[in-house]
Amino acid sequence: MPSRYKKLFTKFLKWRYKNISNKTFVHIMSLVVGFLAGLVAVTLKNLTYFIESLLKMGIIFSENQLYFVLPTIGLTLVFLYVKFIHKEPLQHAVSSIIFSLSKKKGLLRVKDIYTPLIAAPLTVGFGGSVGLLGPAVKSGSALSSNLSRLFRVDAKTRSLLVACASAGAISSIFQSPIAAIIFAVEVFTLDLTMLSMLPLLLASIAGVLTSYFFLGNQVLFNFSLSEGFQLKDTAFYIVLGVGTAFASIYFTKMYFAIFSFFKRFKSPKYKLLIGGIAIGIMLYAIPPLYGEGFGFINNLLDGDHLKALGKTPFDSYTHNIWVVIALLFGITIFKAIAMTTTFAAGGAGGIFIPTMVMGSALGNVVAKVINNLGLGFAVSESNFTLIGMAGLIAGVIHAPLTAIFLIAEITGGYQLFVPLMITASISYLMTKNALDYTIYTKELAKIGALLTHDKDQMVLGLMEMDDVIEQNFKAVGPKMSLGQMLHDSVSKSKRNIFPVLDADERLMGIIVLDDIRDFMFNTDLYDSVFVENLMHAPPEQIFYGKDSMKQVMKKFQESGAWNLPVIKDGKYIGFISKSKLLTAYRRELINYTG
Repeated sequence: MPSRYKKLFTKFLKWRYKNISNKTFVHIMSLVVGFLAGLVAVTLKNLTYFIESLLKMGIIFSENQLYFVLPTIGLTLVFLYVKFIHKEPLQHAVSSIIFSLSKKKGLLRVKDIYTPLIAAPLTVGFGGSVGLLGPAVKSGSALSSNLSRLFRVDAKTRSLLVACASAGAISSIFQSPIAAIIFAVEVFTLDLTMLSMLPLLLASIAGVLTSYFFLGNQVLFNFSLSEGFQLKDTAFYIVLGVGTAFASIYFTKMYFAIFSFFKRFKSPKYKLLIGGIAIGIMLYAIPPLYGEGFGFINNLLDGDHLKALGKTPFDSYTHNIWVVIALLFGITIFKAIAMTTTFAAGGAGGIFIPTMVMGSALGNVVAKVINNLGLGFAVSESNFTLIGMAGLIAGVIHAPLTAIFLIAEITGGYQLFVPLMITASISYLMTKNALDYTIYTKELAKIGALLTHDKDQMVLGLMEMDDVIEQNFKAVGPKMSLGQMLHDSVSKSKRNIFPVLDADERLMGIIVLDDIRDFMFNTDLYDSVFVENLMHAPPEQIFYGKDSMKQVMKKFQESGAWNLPVIKDGKYIGFISKSKLLTAYRRELINYTG
């Protein structure tokens, strides 16, 4: 920023501090980031549709055989962008935001603003079986983070505004402001107080108004509810809840299994080639796997399953309803595979919308099975399609309230509220019991960067080990005599513990002042007793980069020690004291709750 503009901006900041209260400024900022996040979502959608329209103009979609080529082209373009411009692997959108909130005080890089706007449309526009919600949330959150840093907002407010941006993006895409607020609370584990509620509400309103302004009254799902909840269908909704729970568990485990498989290939080029071919084969057999899949959902809601399935190698058999059911169930199975393969091959996107596609297919399958068993039952296939989406969202993302309110808002009312609660709660409870973590949170939990609604765990997750490591301990060598140790280390140290290190700075043991207190003034021993005769192993060790702050606290509790050594890459780097750890915990707790 040129010095002239910098001076003007500094004057503005001074004026803001004097004339606008912090609360009012946060409300203004929440409206701004909501609008910007909504604008990002609209831009992302339009860029993707533009790419798809260009391909359609080239009669690309006239033959299924070309599905073999398109995903590979898209992934190649993303690969080239990542290699020569982005220059580091793409991160999962929502997981990286959670990590930023827990470990980086809500700071996101500038390139996180524009990278999703480039990589995601290329991935989805060329047939990658992923969604655009995650990239929209990531780009909007990065905008919010950098805007907050520009206006010198504190870390706590910056984190709130990042959550506001996510609410604005979701509200813009789905035109469902309430579900957007609840998503921010459930996924980013915000405390829903009036301090956070109003900014989230303002951002969500700004996001949905941005969508209306640029897209008019265009809705995501062309659906109007014609049949509400009927008590006689309760048992079927329970069955659907159980079915979506098993599908959620399958979805999550398949995600990690495919990523594990692709880790065998060290070169990104091999991942791209294998992933592109695999996606192409799946698209050839099951065309609805192409892209996000909103058209597929809309066709199911309209009751046109043949249009939803598109042109497949099995067209001559689709007059048989059980073949249709099998094909729809195939989409349920292969959507998770196609989505994860897209990610593993280097594509960019989100998991939220693929989850909805998979849920809609499963819900429609359950309804069709019930209606065609010949037992005289009849249920609404469109209602089950909607509620299947809610069941998968609740199970896969562990966000049951988001699922319930999103589908309720999409339907334009709350006539399906009861079956939504039945299916979503069953799916969530069963999945949560089977899987502790989601696709978003599993890797974060391993490194202690997971945000939770448990205040103790939340505060521990926000703490940084670097802030509590102390290095003012005098080290001694194993061959050092007692006299030399007393002269060179004990007399010059204010601490009562001494790490014993070898020539490579590796910890061999420790000596505590109490260990030598009884004979430290016996000069006869000064030249005959050595450190290696006095040292002993520490009660526990802390491993930098591996142990989370929760594990550190547990090690202090179980060992009963007041000081524990910290090891990084096999070498000693300092100690953590229980007193400093508890002081840092109390300070972080005050910052978090204050």
